[in-house]
Amino acid sequence: MSRRVEDVLEEARTRIGRVRPPNLEQIIAAGGLVVDIRPEAQRHDEGALPGAVVIERNVLEWRLDPRGEHRISEVRDYDQQVVVVCSAGYASSLAAASLADLGFTRAADLDGGYLAWRAWSGSRSAHSGAGR
Repeated sequence: MSRRVEDVLEEARTRIGRVRPPNLEQIIAAGGLVVDIRPEAQRHDEGALPGAVVIERNVLEWRLDPRGEHRISEVRDYDQQVVVVCSAGYASSLAAASLADLGFTRAADLDGGYLAWRAWSGSRSAHSGAGR
């Protein structure tokens, strides 16, 4: 049976959380992990995401599997909140669903991706400088 990618995306999003840009700092402060899966060229063009661990998509599951020999040290267990970030919030939904398939109970992605975070961050900076 074949499916359209939009159907796969919709199904994936039923199994993960979706986080808004203002919540990222709280998640990191609470011990959650924010993972930027954008390719190097895209990170170079768009900018870095403060507080995120960079793990390109092709090795994501191997670096985050708490029982895997190639995991990164920041991963604690399957109950740790993990928020996956891509450019616009599509590939990250599929990647977060893959983490849910591994057993992560709090797998999520950033709604709107890095571009949404950048827009939110820029508007926050503009508002904080308005009273000067």
